[in-house]
Amino acid sequence: RPTLVTHATFEPLHLPLTEPFAIATGAQHAAENVLVRVTLADGTVGLGEAAPFTAVSGETQGSTLAALESVRGVLLGRDAQAWRPAAEALSDALALAPSARCGLEMALLDALARHHRLPLHVFFGGAGTALDIDMTVTAGDVAHAVASTRAILGRGIDTLKVKVGALDPDADAARLVAIHQEAPKARLFADANGGYDVAEALAFLKELERADVPLSLFEQPVPASDFAGLAEVTRRSKVPVCADESARSAKDVLRLIREGACHAINIKTMKCGMVEAVTMWSLARAAGLELMVGGMVESVLAMSASAHLAAGLGGFTYADLDTPLFIASHPFQGGAHYAGSRLTLDPDAPGHGVTLR
Repeated sequence: RPTLVTHATFEPLHLPLTEPFAIATGAQHAAENVLVRVTLADGTVGLGEAAPFTAVSGETQGSTLAALESVRGVLLGRDAQAWRPAAEALSDALALAPSARCGLEMALLDALARHHRLPLHVFFGGAGTALDIDMTVTAGDVAHAVASTRAILGRGIDTLKVKVGALDPDADAARLVAIHQEAPKARLFADANGGYDVAEALAFLKELERADVPLSLFEQPVPASDFAGLAEVTRRSKVPVCADESARSAKDVLRLIREGACHAINIKTMKCGMVEAVTMWSLARAAGLELMVGGMVESVLAMSASAHLAAGLGGFTYADLDTPLFIASHPFQGGAHYAGSRLTLDPDAPGHGVTLR
């Protein structure tokens, strides 16, 4: 059959950054990712990217390459058209390596879509081809926050996602105050990446309220495993609370819904894979949760795949797909086009539209 998988290759992908991507739990000075190629019997090649972020998942480039090599035999000889059974097999084999699973699923779906000359946004539902994105102010001091804000506004982006949780709540609030003074009309999100406890998260919100700084979203205020704490912040917060690290799977989303632990979830394919992301979307939509699409530190390759998923499915209120703007150089062309806060996809390019230069 022309859609049988005949080859799969994996190679290191070194992506220098314009600045360290710092969050509450650590920083990346360069993206050490993995490029995945899947080849079908008819010669069609699909591309995927695995983006391990050690500070978030404990994965490294080395562990990801090893994980991918370990499942080569699981993939070879499979029919790409049976992509759900393939995804289930990869889920079992790569339970501790979600970015590897994502990279393989991305390449497999890209190959299948290219074989059928179908854009991935159509494959996922055809709801749209554009998203409005935010841009991240990484962790740092007040001066860094102000300089980053100016640079982001200069790009024509007026939604800022500020990384907090690396400092104490008062120091982080001071950064938000400075950003609001610099950009009084900007929409502001705060993302603690699990860096606070409940008391600190509530103190941070109280200080912002006292300073009259409007916050539109508060993401992952407490550690990933603290569902009870997340639910408490959600109950007591006047600002919508978004679960990120606490929402790594469909089972997590179901628990978040049952416990009333958030108002929104951040779907990142690097946490769960491309196929599980669709199940998470379905659960969140049924429960009336808002949706964000995000990612780790990814190039235009993986970000384009996530953009196709989000635009194709529809229903996403927030799009945090900015990390290609932090990457100094990469070997790709095509894919998502960034112009100010608008991300657009080629409506006709097959697959995710990204190719190697």
